[in-house]
Amino acid sequence: MRLTPDEIQYISRKIVKTLVGEGKLEVDSETRVVDAIGKIITDELQIEDRLNDEVREVLLEHSSQMERSDITYTDMFKKVKRELAKKKGIVL
Repeated sequence: MRLTPDEIQYISRKIVKTLVGEGKLEVDSETRVVDAIGKIITDELQIEDRLNDEVREVLLEHSSQMERSDITYTDMFKKVKRELAKKKGIVL
């Protein structure tokens, strides 16, 4: 999933504003909390991006085998991604 920095900033602000508004979160500096949440979101998306890159490499290495099988690239991508995520302990 691709999000722009502006979208991540918007989501982060919305999370903080909602939680503060509902009295579920008290903060000294909303800006600091928004920035921290934005960093967490960005880090998590980068983990998935790296996983996707690794899946593409695996599929590239096994492209000749895939051509002989009756499975689409998309289906194989999903399968390999689930397996790699499971091995690495990544929750998708």
